[in-house]
Amino acid sequence: MSRITDAPTTLITSAQRALRLLEAAARHPAGATAKQLARDTGLALGTTYHLLRTLVHDSYLERREGLYCTGPAVSGLTREESPAAGRSRLDGLLGRLAHELSAAVHFAWYKDGEVDLVAAAAAPGAPTADPRHFRSGAHAHAAGKTLLALMSAEERRAHLARYPMVPFTPYTLREPAHLPLLPKQGPQRAVPITQYQEYALGTAGAAVPIVLGSGLAAVAVALPMTQAHRLPEIAGQLRTRVGDDLVTAAFGL
Repeated sequence: MSRITDAPTTLITSAQRALRLLEAAARHPAGATAKQLARDTGLALGTTYHLLRTLVHDSYLERREGLYCTGPAVSGLTREESPAAGRSRLDGLLGRLAHELSAAVHFAWYKDGEVDLVAAAAAPGAPTADPRHFRSGAHAHAAGKTLLALMSAEERRAHLARYPMVPFTPYTLREPAHLPLLPKQGPQRAVPITQYQEYALGTAGAAVPIVLGSGLAAVAVALPMTQAHRLPEIAGQLRTRVGDDLVTAAFGL
């Protein structure tokens, strides 16, 4: 009996085509159209659409506003990845969110006793936050307010002792008692935390929490005040977009 390695005719052509599509999609972190992927792989458009539907159904790809990008099932195929690859994946996810929501997107976490801005993606008309005062301004921007809301009372007191609630604008909160708190159980179901011109004049933001074990993080959107009317809707969309792929990328760095 011939071994499989000796019989090329036994190779599953459809599987090879699907893998080629996955590889092509991975080369487009912001997503690609079906026509672009068909061109990249040399597949017929009809075949491409058939395989894309299957890959999306099984979560190997995601389809968002007509663009296809790698899905959460792909990130689960390997247990480990290099820090550079993890950062690249996180940047790609934030970039897609910024494009979909037409808002700047920020990812921050509370690690080793500090609030840190890890990654951010701008959108047309919506620049990312000034990182210079991100730690000291945690009480003012949406991501920081969310992380403070997730901390224990002792952690929050320690942070505010190092970084007092100084005013960045006339709208900045000044009293710890005025900071929001999130429930210890199921914080992801809470209403997104917002800020209106508290960190920088002319800017509004909202954030949702990400909790994995003892890890605390937040994903935030930012808009110019001229678009502040969009913030509740954008914040709601952001909450639905936070899935396993983002959690894996966030805490895998």
